[in-house]
Amino acid sequence: MTDTISIQNLDKDANFKAYVARPADTPKAAIVVIQEIFGVNAGIRRKCDKLAEDGYLAIAPDLFWQLEPGVELDPDIEPEFERALDLMNKFDQDEGIRDIQATIDFVREQENVAKVGAVGYCLGGRLAYMTASRTDIDATVGYYGVGIDGLLDEKEAIANPLMLHIPTEDGFVDKETQAAMHKGLDDHPKVTLYDYEGLDHGFATEVGKRRDEVAATKADARSAEFFAKHLG
Repeated sequence: MTDTISIQNLDKDANFKAYVARPADTPKAAIVVIQEIFGVNAGIRRKCDKLAEDGYLAIAPDLFWQLEPGVELDPDIEPEFERALDLMNKFDQDEGIRDIQATIDFVREQENVAKVGAVGYCLGGRLAYMTASRTDIDATVGYYGVGIDGLLDEKEAIANPLMLHIPTEDGFVDKETQAAMHKGLDDHPKVTLYDYEGLDHGFATEVGKRRDEVAATKADARSAEFFAKHLG
């Protein structure tokens, strides 16, 4: 069952929307799905739906609500891609993390699901790392997160398991950045990094030309095993 709900922000002075997919039975845990720069679009909703099929309550908050509520963009359409980049540049990431914390709180308090994980893609992959270091999330996965090398000073705050999927030919994350991520995180007891040789940014998208079926299936299987272990 799917729905669009309203969540109160941490300041208790505004609300934002979130897409929710619920499993047929009592959820075994919940997973916050953190959007790409394209909003809570068909691909992100499909991520939620698949997680619900696996028994999770999946919820994708509209993190761009303060800029443009309900934005949905297609990365394969150039003007929409450019518009997404503009939104990303205007987006307040610190406020985004606060909205993710509000979503976590909502799930625990209103949906009565104690264990909450998160998975993010692209911008959401970066926010997944920030979620792991700045919130009380139970387990987090990030796909092709951007600019994580600039956040390595937050790594000591990561208290719960974090997995990062890194395509080696990512057009938005160069080799130097990838090397810095490995140097900074390989020995972290809570962090696991996986490289995907020859793959580019967006390889695990649900729809569109960026998807690589073999790599996406492999990465998603690792994520599923990770969540089963740490949210069980």
